[in-house]
Amino acid sequence: MTPLLEARGILKRFGGLTAVDGVDIRVGRGEMVGLIGPNGSGKTTLFDCLSRVTAIDSGSIEFDGTDITRCRPHEVARLGLSRTFQIIRVYRDLSVAENMELSIQWSRVGAAGLFRRTDPATTRRVDSLLEFLLLGPMRDERAGDLSGGQRRLLEIGMALMSEPKLILLDESTSGVNPTMVADIADRLRAVNAEGVAILLVEHNVQFVADLCERVVVLDQGAKLAEGSPRDIMENRAVIEAYFGAEAGETG
Repeated sequence: MTPLLEARGILKRFGGLTAVDGVDIRVGRGEMVGLIGPNGSGKTTLFDCLSRVTAIDSGSIEFDGTDITRCRPHEVARLGLSRTFQIIRVYRDLSVAENMELSIQWSRVGAAGLFRRTDPATTRRVDSLLEFLLLGPMRDERAGDLSGGQRRLLEIGMALMSEPKLILLDESTSGVNPTMVADIADRLRAVNAEGVAILLVEHNVQFVADLCERVVVLDQGAKLAEGSPRDIMENRAVIEAYFGAEAGETG
């Protein structure tokens, strides 16, 4: 599969701590890849490196044929790489629709365009995505009044507004009522079916196994394993590191 995102030898240190230790990772066009690992294994830091929120100490990152190793976050966003965050980032005092509008205006026109009137095409895209994300009836509600799961869906919608080629999703089910997890999974499958690639950080291993054909496991900042969900769940090193049990003691 042709890589859309390919990172090689990503190294990130914070003082004497190596948070990401020489990680290679790739995501093909239209692929959905899971990224799992114990707490503190470097998953979110790797996301920060890939989205250029954090500078790397060494390594290289290529996205859609462009070297983005030294790019800034807004530059890679304009190339088609979007992301969400472990802690939900929505503007709680703005309406659901206003959150969506602001995300597209920021990515396309920058700070100077934030106060312009929203154009009809953007309004149509907002309404279409909100219906797709089951948030249409909440269009004019204050984002802070949504449930945790609805705010996760809104954040995904904000990431989709710029029509990205790849979304980095960080803990999309964290804090979400179990009844909404299936809705989020269905929406992600539909987004992926339209050709949008997804790199998914999750603690919910079953959620990853149900969605992804390939899974990458980090441990202590390094890549521990890579393979199909079944391969990963049967991997002795993964069982020991991720599940905190010796292989053979999980029965």
